[in-house]
Amino acid sequence: MVTTLNWFEIPAQDFKRAKTFYAKVLDAQIHDDPDRQYAYLPSDPKKGGFGGAIAGGENYVPSMTGTTVYLDGGDDLAVPLGRVESAGGKIILPKTAIGENRGFIALFIDTEGNKVGLHSIG
Repeated sequence: MVTTLNWFEIPAQDFKRAKTFYAKVLDAQIHDDPDRQYAYLPSDPKKGGFGGAIAGGENYVPSMTGTTVYLDGGDDLAVPLGRVESAGGKIILPKTAIGENRGFIALFIDTEGNKVGLHSIG
């Protein structure tokens, strides 16, 4: 096993609103799947990254409980975290050190009611 994480999906009640939120927070283009309510978040497998998506539909229910997904906060997660509230989300844990050489995390609630994290080394 090379890595324990392979793919993730962030559930959305209002697919368009969620897509707009994540495009603003991540400052990135989100690409739709034309056949369903599914939008691919940016990833670069060539750099060892993995991907994920925003998913809408009856089987996708936003949640504050359960597994927490941490998105890449870039060089300094304060940058995307600074866009969370203007995009309609709520910060519930500000940028917080998680120990020597482990970087920083932050938590927010997205527009759909999901608890999501950001992680960065700096």
